[in-house]
Order: sequence, then structure tokens, then C-alpha cells
Amino acid sequence: MRKSIATVSVSGTLAEKLTAISAAGFDGVEIFENDLLVSPLSPEEVRGRAGDLGLGIDLYQPFRDFEAVPGDVLARNLRRAERKFELMERLGATLLLVCSSVSPDAVDDDELAAEQLRLLAERAAGHGIRIAYEALAWGRHVNEYLHAWRIVRMAGHPNLGTCLDSFHILSRGSDPIGIEAIPGERVFFLQLADAPLLAMDVLQWSRHYRCFPGQGTFDLAGLVNHVLDAGYAGPLSLEVFNDGFRQADAGRTALDAMRSLIALEEATALRRGATPPIPPSVSLAPVSLAPVSLAPVIPPPVIPPPVIPSGFAFAELSVPPPDLPGPGESGGPSGHAYELSGLLAALGFVRTGTHAHKPVELWEQGEARILLNATGEGPALAAIGLESPDPAGSVRRAESLLAPVLPRHRAPRDARLDAIAAPDGTELFFCRTGHPDHSSWTDDFEPRAEGEPAAGGITHIDHVALTQPRHHFDEAALFYRTVLGLRPQESLEVPDPYGLLRSKAMSTGDGAVRMVLNINQVGAQHIPWQHIALACDDIVATARRLRALHPGLLLAVPANYYDDLAARHDVPPELRELGLLYDRDEHGEFLHLYTITAGRVFFELVQRVGGYQGYGAANAPVRLAAQHAGAQRWGQRSSRINATPAGPTVEPHDLAATRSRRR
Repeated sequence: MRKSIATVSVSGTLAEKLTAISAAGFDGVEIFENDLLVSPLSPEEVRGRAGDLGLGIDLYQPFRDFEAVPGDVLARNLRRAERKFELMERLGATLLLVCSSVSPDAVDDDELAAEQLRLLAERAAGHGIRIAYEALAWGRHVNEYLHAWRIVRMAGHPNLGTCLDSFHILSRGSDPIGIEAIPGERVFFLQLADAPLLAMDVLQWSRHYRCFPGQGTFDLAGLVNHVLDAGYAGPLSLEVFNDGFRQADAGRTALDAMRSLIALEEATALRRGATPPIPPSVSLAPVSLAPVSLAPVIPPPVIPPPVIPSGFAFAELSVPPPDLPGPGESGGPSGHAYELSGLLAALGFVRTGTHAHKPVELWEQGEARILLNATGEGPALAAIGLESPDPAGSVRRAESLLAPVLPRHRAPRDARLDAIAAPDGTELFFCRTGHPDHSSWTDDFEPRAEGEPAAGGITHIDHVALTQPRHHFDEAALFYRTVLGLRPQESLEVPDPYGLLRSKAMSTGDGAVRMVLNINQVGAQHIPWQHIALACDDIVATARRLRALHPGLLLAVPANYYDDLAARHDVPPELRELGLLYDRDEHGEFLHLYTITAGRVFFELVQRVGGYQGYGAANAPVRLAAQHAGAQRWGQRSSRINATPAGPTVEPHDLAATRSRRR
């Protein structure tokens, strides 16, 4: 279907908005009046710019507080309308959005409202313009979509129809099934917005917290199905008021908007099943009042289905060069790589390979694999490898949803390994590790036998947590849901000593891949922490070993936490002794602990008992406070930690020299 978006949904000048919207692949725009009023471009120039960019002007909006008013007010309103009609002719727009009145001048009289809207439609027809009447959720007398439709039907003018807005319908809890009672040709326009479920004034909710389809809690696919069943064949248009979008880059916001519509089309088509062709779009000329039986069905978009990842292949940590030795060089790592390699060795990892021609090391324990890559900055989590039953299909799916595929520079013998960029810049690789019918990325590493991993320790990567830029949190959630097929859980807000940490967990249905998206809303104290959670089969034994051999490795937990824990749960006292944190849900129990931090990265060790589904969110404030208060870093503590035989001994002067080089 034709795709449109309101200019208010993205940031920038009107010219910048049009450019970004066109680049994202939209067919048309709704021109929001304020964007035109503050633009130095004349209406004719805006019309020409949009045409040059391949954009139709589908709607001009909003026209407010018109109907059900006394005669003197009506006269002023009609004069105002005539000026808008003249402007729209210059702009090349043929559809005007009229919102239900919020004016104190308006009276509760449907017949009067219908009479005056009919007069407005008659005046509009003389300019070749149609009127789409919309019920605002906070309208003074008309705030339900079926009420607006009754007035439109009462007016009985072919140039007067209704505009359906998902936010105004669903925010009030109205049942959208009533849409099917409206003849499709009388639905002149459909505006779509999602929103998180918030207990607040609906006007403030609308003006600040709308989001793109799939980023909130509304059932937009269900609503669109009702509109299609009514016979609507016009555009799917986004009208989103969001403080974050108003500050974010217009180009990436427009791309995110288009991704949301592609995914919404897919969800709608999957619900509808059959796929007859879509009838042509409704003409902008006056239409007949006779009901029609069209029930267009969106054919499934030509995009591959989701390829659900089956696990983590690896997590890749970047460190600044030359912290790792190059191919064929001797000697051990230093600086940040030294910190990380020492940390991994302390956790029981073994360095098992070196890339044939890149400064990358492979560290393994069980099915958990960590790469140290000395080609960037950091330490930071730079890339994630995901096991995919069809890596090529995963990439095709990502491309169809506008995810950038990253160029790869491969040597002739390197395994084929395709990657895409997540919204925060993290690279996502699609792998089939060790599969006999597919090249394996592990074949690019030359084996290095450096001992055995710690017994009874880490088995695999349980989840990864990524801190998102403030304005890209919802974009990231939509990305992982649509591109990877992860299921989102409810967003949480966790207390931080300097504000709040907003968090959303996402996972595959079987929990094989779990990702947590975080955003710190704490201003100057913001630390973009990332962490890798490693699953253990016996975390108590692992904690004992770490406490005995590396007492400075683990994050300190306040005694007050354990006093409270003992009051809430019957847990063994050794949790306090070992620094283990505890949580439970209706499915099982959760034990976990944290390491101190190297650069931006720290590790979490976890053990899920039974069918525990969560992430220990109740304990997150304890972790955040400890990290802020202690400012603990592996580099600050490693001189007091004895490395395991698999790793080098850390000396204070080595770290000091490294810090000097970094400065």
C-alpha cells in the first residue's frame, strides 16, 4: 500500500524533513501546518521540492475548532477556511484534516455540527478539496470515532469523510471493530501511531509519547485489518508526536518509520491470510455515497520471513591497537587487552586460537566464545555472532527491513561471514559454527593450546546487554523484534544513584538468544556500560574458586542487601560469603554475580534454576550503585589479582605504562 508520514514525525526544517522522508522510500507526506509556517519556502516551492523528491502531498493538517459554533464564530471560521483552501491549491494538497473542536465556543449539537461541516465541504469542493473529519480523543463534545462518523453521515456530502487515527481510537480503549460499519470510500485517511501504555492525561500522552508501529503496546495490525475490511484503499500514514524523534537525526528516524510500516504490513498480511490484489487507490475527486463491498487484503510484502537465531556464536570485544600482538609476533598482550585477557583467564577461559591474518584472539570455555580484536577503540562490545540456521536468509531479511549490511574485507581463504549493523553500531554476524555444510568462522583461527578451562565453570553466553543512545532505544527494540524475530518483554525503569535506567529484555521463544537493551537517563553521570552474561552449571563452585584465587575480581555487594534478602527469602548464608545475588519468579530461581569493569565492559555469571525467565532486575540497583560508588575497574585492581596459570602475571608498572601511552 501507499506509505505516507506526517512531517511532524521527524526533526529538522521542512526541506530537511522532505529529503529524509524521500530517502527512506515514502510515497507521500502529510504537511503539518507549523512546518510550513516557519519555512522560508513558499507553498509553490514546497510543492516543487516534494515533486522532485517523488513525494505526493497526501494531506494538509490540522484545521481546528470549526464545527458546532454560533453564527458569528462560524463566519470567522469560514473566512479562515477559504484562506487555507487557497494555500492548499498553491501547495497542491487536496485533502484537509479537520479535528473535532476543543473550543469553549462549541456546543453539544450533532445536527449543528453536521450542518456546518456540510457547508465547509461545499466550500472545499469549489477548490477541488475534500475534508477528513477526525475525532480527537480529548475533543470537547466529539471524542469517539463512531461519533465523528455519525456526524459525517448526517452531513451527507461527498467531499466530507472521516479520518481514522489509531492513537485517538486505541488510547480511549474504543473497540476498533466498529470501523467495519463505515463504508471504505468514506474513510478518507488513516493515521497510525503506537504508544506505550501510560497512566496519564491523554493529551500529554499523545503529544509526547507516541511512537512508530511495533514500538508500543497497541494492536495496530488488528486495527488496520478492520479498516481494510471496511474497504479502505488509501495510504498507511504515520503521525507520531515524540520528544525524542524531534531531537534525533531525521534520516534514521525516517528509516525507522519505514521499517515499522513494512513490519506492520507483514503482520497485517499474515493475519489476513488470502492475498487478492489491492484495488487502486481512491480517487481524490468527489466520491459516491453508495456503500461498496471492497475489502482489500494486503499481500504479504516481498520480504523473507524471520530467521530465528538459535544461540550465540561469540561476543567480540574491541581494544585499541597495538594491545594484541600481530600475526607471527611474539610476546604477550598489554594494556586493555592485557586487562581483558587476564580477566578472561581468571574466569577460566583459555586462549584457543589466533586469527590467521588479523590481530584477533579467540578465548573459549564450554560453548562460550569471546574474541579480543585490537583494531578499534575500547574495551567495548563491538560485535555479536548469532547462530543462524540460514545465514544468507538472515541477511536478506535484514536488508528488506532497511538494516545496513556491512562490507566485509575477506582474504581468499576466509570463511564467508555476513554482518549487519544494529542501531547502536554493534555488528551482528550470522554464523553456522562447525556445521559440515557451511563454512565456519572458527576455521579462520590458528589453534593455540594453552591449557584447559576451569572445571564446572562457564557453559555458554546467556545474554548480552547493550546501552543504547538516548534517542534510539525504541528504534533498537523495533529492530531486534522485526529483523531477528525476538520477543520483547515489558520495559522496566530501574533506580540508579543518579537517575533511572530504562531496560527492555528481548529473547527468542526458547530463550536461546536473550538481549537486554538499556538506556541510562542520568545526565553527566551516564556510563554506557555493556555486559556479557555467562551461564554456569555450578555458580556456587565457580564463586568459591573466584573468591579464593581472585578476591578483587568480583563487584562488592553491600551487607544491607543480604540483610534484606534474608528477610524476603530463605536462602543459605553462603550467598553472603560468596557475594552471590538471588532472585526468583514463578518458574524458578536465579543466582548471579558481577565482575568489576574493564573499560566499558563487565561480565556477569548466572545460573538459572528451573525455568526462571528473568534477568535479576530486582538486583540491578545494587549493581548500579556499587559500580558508581566504587568506580571499580579491572585495570585498577588487577595488580592485586593473581592470574591463573593460563594467563600472564599482572604487574603494576605494566598498567601504568599502558595508561601513559593511552594519554
